[in-house]
Amino acid sequence: MPSIVTAIPAADSAAARAHFAAALSFETDCWDVRHSLAAADFVLIDVRGAEAYARGHVPGAVHIPHGELTEARLRPYPAGTQFVLYCAGPHCNGAHRGALRLAQLGRAVKIMLGGISGWREEGYALEPAATARTAAI
Repeated sequence: MPSIVTAIPAADSAAARAHFAAALSFETDCWDVRHSLAAADFVLIDVRGAEAYARGHVPGAVHIPHGELTEARLRPYPAGTQFVLYCAGPHCNGAHRGALRLAQLGRAVKIMLGGISGWREEGYALEPAATARTAAI
């Protein structure tokens, strides 16, 4: 008798390739973001509330709560800008809400899996509020 894992066969290679390539076009993770920040080829946005952002955020992240992601707030960024959004963590859908808004505005967007809790679980430092940056309105 097969186990629960093998009772449903794995997808064939072509289907698996398409699935995982598609998933990676929607998401990235904390390690990838941390090791890519210096490249400065994306804008990292913390979509949490002001108090949460002030308590600490990913270094280099700008603060735009997901409900405030509008074309006016994004005007400083050229049309081809790649955005990466994060929220509190897997228990929060703020990054998904923000990503939907950006997609509706025709902007390139991914979410950072794990959010701020994933960042901390990886052992990465947070930037304090004293160096906080908020995107221009």
